[in-house]
Parts: sequence; structure tokens; C-alpha cells
Amino acid sequence: MNLITLKESIYNLIVETSTNLPTDARQAIQNAVPKEKNGTRASMAMATITKNIDMALENKLPICQDTGMPTFVIKTPVGTNQIEIKKVIHESIAEATQHGKLRSNSVDSLTGENTGNNLGEGTPIIKFEQWEKEFIDIRLILKGGGCENKNIQYALPTELPNLGRAGRDMDGIRKCILEAVVQAQGQGCSSGFIGVGIGGDRTSGYELAKKQLFRSCDDVNPNPDLANLESYIMEKSNTLDIGPMGFAGASTLLGCKIGAMNRLPASFYVSVAYNCWAYRRLGIEVDAVSGEIKKWLYRDLTKDVKLAGEKAGISGDEVIVLEAPISEEKIRSLKVGDIVVINGDMYTGRDAFHHHVMHVDEELPELDGGVLYHCGPVMVGSDEEGWEVKAAGPTTSIREEPYQADVMKKYNIRAVIGKGGMGPKTLAGLKENGGVYLNAIGGAAQYYAESLIKVHGRKFAEMGTPECMWHFTAKGFPAIVTMDSHGNSLHKDVFDKSSEKVKEYTEA
Repeated sequence: MNLITLKESIYNLIVETSTNLPTDARQAIQNAVPKEKNGTRASMAMATITKNIDMALENKLPICQDTGMPTFVIKTPVGTNQIEIKKVIHESIAEATQHGKLRSNSVDSLTGENTGNNLGEGTPIIKFEQWEKEFIDIRLILKGGGCENKNIQYALPTELPNLGRAGRDMDGIRKCILEAVVQAQGQGCSSGFIGVGIGGDRTSGYELAKKQLFRSCDDVNPNPDLANLESYIMEKSNTLDIGPMGFAGASTLLGCKIGAMNRLPASFYVSVAYNCWAYRRLGIEVDAVSGEIKKWLYRDLTKDVKLAGEKAGISGDEVIVLEAPISEEKIRSLKVGDIVVINGDMYTGRDAFHHHVMHVDEELPELDGGVLYHCGPVMVGSDEEGWEVKAAGPTTSIREEPYQADVMKKYNIRAVIGKGGMGPKTLAGLKENGGVYLNAIGGAAQYYAESLIKVHGRKFAEMGTPECMWHFTAKGFPAIVTMDSHGNSLHKDVFDKSSEKVKEYTEA
């Protein structure tokens, strides 16, 4: 096999998967756009999403800054050297990371050290299978951490919130999938896609669920019972009024695919793999001798065109401008539903940052009255030569719930930006200390990177590129107030309403 050509093919697959949403996912999103009422938060979210897809394609940069855990599923002819293919994949992954097409996401679980090149024990994931065809089939999915954290597995029988007992039958399976959609809310960047695995053991059940995400959005399940269940879940999920980003709306789910396998008599698992709207998975058929791409999978080049995203994102006559640093008086004047744009200094802070500053006496006077962005950007450059922002959308905020109120109080932070909302401790802290939570549109990494007009540098470089504290100047950075200083939370309201709505489906 020509390994040089094979590397070009695999590198091209990685870049295209990260930057160019597949045709079937584009179509599902485009079909959902007109279902949201004009002028609503859901409509704004969908417009931002479509615009971001266009920008990523034009710029050949990541759709979402969280390029996830690269997972390859490969079928090779008998006798193919799989060791050589694995080496080529590793080289291509490292090169794509260096060029800003992937974010460095491989972290040592014991030390917290980021390898910087997406290579390490267990990363990337590569699964090989032999077959009797004469070409190589390579498929790649980039599934981000936010939606990965919303995966869930149920052991039947069980009791489910609002749905009651789920037994070892189709009705119990149905209830589990509905509950999985409710628990995801906007934290997994809805509108989303789900893969469901019925049966197997703990491990194979999740593998089967993720395998469903490699199916095409428009295929029909060959099992009529599962085909009917897929349709049912799509219909009912989109009546729950969770909507894009959990803002409430008609488009909660864009796809549902279900598979089943045999199980042990003592075990009955229903495993759900949740995927965000940034449904990044592509495939190629490769000549086993030359290494050339013979065919793209999940793609119709005639349809990979711009979506309807010209009037993207935040708009309206009541936009409120926030100049950072921000006064407490200005913050307390805001309420849930307000649309804001931010100008001035902005700092990023994620998991490692929050853990660090709550365990050491760190002086950070620059955060006084400031804006903290839950973001792990894709950056290219160096401390000596300067940095360039390649992608910078929000990460899921709920991970910081144990720390956020205390960090805001300690440093007098006035505004936190993220996605998916936060919990009661943070809400109480916002009320006590005078702060707001601002929701940006998850996955819209190109849309928001455009608003970060200058990079001043970083602190805590030892934490790695995604986790260190970046200092940006923002101009016209848009967001929506979803938790205010008066004890109001849009996220709680939507969760409560969808939890009440799902009770209607206790019986099929």
C-alpha cells in the first residue's frame, strides 16, 4: 500500500469531518429551521447554528472547538497491514492538531497533563474489522465531551422520573429513551441526534448505541418494531418543548436510530449515545493498493452548499451593550430573556481553572467586574510569536456547578458565559453577589471566534491549551441572559415544563 497517499486520504478525512458537516445532518438541520417561530430564542439559535456551519466550511476550520474523541471504525481486506494504517492515523491526527483542525483533547487521567497532539493511551480510538471486499472502509466520528457527558445507560427494570416503572419490554425501552431526551436538555447542544443500543452488556451496549450514529439520517430500520419506535421517539420528543439549546422550541431531536443485540438473562440494558447538532461523522472508501479515496460516504457534493443562515444569531431592537468590566448595578438591571452583546476584556476558565483557583490563594485582580467564558478554544501560535483564535464556542457549564458561585464571589466576577445553564448553587450565588449567566450557542465556534478580535495572552499555560486562562478582547460578542440576579432561570423553567410534559407518555 502507498502509505504517503493513504496519509493524505486520512488527513483529508479528518479535516473534512471537523469542518464540513455531512449532507444528511445539514438536511436535518435545514428541515428544522422553519419549525421555530421567528423572533424566538430557538429561532435565533438555529440561525446561529446554520451561519456557523457556513463559516466553518468557508474557513476550513472546526465547526465546534470541541473536536471530541476521534473514533475510527475501519474495515480492511484480509491480509491488510492494520499496524501501518494505525501509524498513519496517528501521524495524521497529530498533523491536523498542529494545523488547528483539531483541538488537543488527549489528557492523562492521572496527572491531568495534555499531550498537545491528541495522541496518548487510548486516543484516538481505532476499531478494526476484516471483511472480504477489496477496498478499505474508514469512518470517523468526532463526538464532543458535552454531548458525550449526556450519554446514559439504564438497567431494566427501573423506576424513571415522571414516567414510572420501566420493565423489560418495548414499553420500558420506550420510556428509557424519552427520559434520556429529557435529562439531556440543552447541555448536549440540542437539537440533537441519538443512537440507542438495546441489550448486550455494559460495554457492548454503549458500543451498539454509538454504532447507530454511523447510520444515515434518512435510512429505514429493517426491523419494523424498531422503525416504529424510532418514529415514535422523534414525534414525542419534539413535543417536549426543550428545543435548540434548551431554550424551548419545536426541534429537540433531529434523528433517532435504534439497534438491538442479544443479552444475558440477568441483564437488560438500554444505552443511549447522545450527539449534538454538530453531527461530525464522515467516511471514505479507499483503494487498498494506492491509498486513494474512491468514494466519500454520508456526502452528496451537490448538496453541500450554504444553509439559510444569513440573518444569523442575536438580533432585535432591545439589545443591551455590556462594556467589561461591568458594574453590579448594570448586572442587576438584567433579567432572563435579555439579549446582550459584550465589548471589552474576556477571560476563559474551564474545569482545571476552577479547581485550581479554589485550592490556592491566586491573585487575579483582572477578573474584578469581569466576564468569565466557559470555553476551551482552538489556538494556533506560541507565547513568543503570538496566538490566533481558530475556534471558540462555549463548553457545557454544569461541570463547574460545584465551584462557580464561590469563584464568582472570590474574584467579583459579574458575568459567566457558557451553554446549558447551571444549577441551584450558582443561581443562589448570582442573586447574592450580583451576577448573571449568559448562554451562548453551543457548537458555534466560528461564529463566536469572529467576536474575539484580539488575543492578549494566557495564564496557567501548564494546564494545556483548552484549560488555561486566555485573555481576549471581545467586540460585539452576543449572548442571552438565561439566569439572572433575581433568582430566575430559563433552564429550570424548561426542565420543569418538559418533565411535566413527558408524564403524558407514561402510557404508549
